[in-house]
Amino acid sequence: MHQPSSSLIPDGFSRNGAKDGAKGRRLRVGKVSPNPGGLERLEFAPKGLPAGAPLVVVLHGCTQTAEAYASGAGWLDLAERHGFAVLCPQQAATNNPNRCFNWFLESDTARGCGEAASIAAMVRAAVSDHGSDPGRVFITGLSAGGAMAGVLAATYPELFAGVGIIAGLPYGAASTMGEAFAAMTNLRARTASEWGDTVRAASAHQGPWPSISIWHGDGDMTVRPASAEALVAQWTDVHSPAEAQHRQSADGRAFEAWVASDGRQVVELHRIAGMGHGTPVQTRGPQACGAAGPFLLDVNVGSSREMARTWGILNEDERLAHDLPGQDAITNSADRPARETTVQDRVSRTIEEALKAAGLLR
Repeated sequence: MHQPSSSLIPDGFSRNGAKDGAKGRRLRVGKVSPNPGGLERLEFAPKGLPAGAPLVVVLHGCTQTAEAYASGAGWLDLAERHGFAVLCPQQAATNNPNRCFNWFLESDTARGCGEAASIAAMVRAAVSDHGSDPGRVFITGLSAGGAMAGVLAATYPELFAGVGIIAGLPYGAASTMGEAFAAMTNLRARTASEWGDTVRAASAHQGPWPSISIWHGDGDMTVRPASAEALVAQWTDVHSPAEAQHRQSADGRAFEAWVASDGRQVVELHRIAGMGHGTPVQTRGPQACGAAGPFLLDVNVGSSREMARTWGILNEDERLAHDLPGQDAITNSADRPARETTVQDRVSRTIEEALKAAGLLR
């Protein structure tokens, strides 16, 4: 891990030097007002995108450009193939020398303030400009961007249907530079209700809350895996799911999900065995998604594609094939009445057969 620098965030927090893709610049600059955080609005929309299409907000990590990360993580290609717009807020060096989103500063992480308010304004503008479906807006990010995605989930939950946090930290984990250093490697212990209270106090929102998809490598030495566990504690407390977790190990990862009483999957956790700090990508095979690079880690898992499938924004022919259990398939019979056991068994067998067909389970 890099030694601390004099910048506003530890040097090396999601330090990704991926270059822009071979296809050249694909993002265009958009206007945003108000913009108290001084961020740049970049975006991509496929030609002929119809009204009512989804919108995905993608937040880069430190030292990255918005374009390099959105391209390398596979979001721009997914948008072209499946028909949705991509909004890519970009940090300015004048805000943070390492171009990290300031996920830990109170002036940037409170509703109506700083970078959080700028991103929210961009989302509203993009929905209006593209005629996007306001009920299908999603946000994801890596590292500092992942932590900032969590900030938006807490401060502007009404804007998002789903949130993907990759190698990030829970909302409220830090409020100063010193606390940010400490949280990355030795997160302060809190109860689930204490973590949940930080989210509930961030806005007047009473629900429904966005679903949360958490991704972390168990070999991450930059943001330790304890952060993923704290994120689970935070968001399961907010959602209060009625169902016990369902766990499935496949493809070098442990997968857990929590389901609400209405059957919706509200929190999921993907822990990638041996993976360090970065976004999981899959560069080979028919389900390839993304390109390997610094902090874009080819572990044969296309996290962007799987998030998009879970969110229901992939084309029908791809949504049901070659994936881990998703929103409509997660089940657990442990806490259900005996009269439902037969249905659960059928669903479990379906999941197992799908995993075997995809080569994810022997």
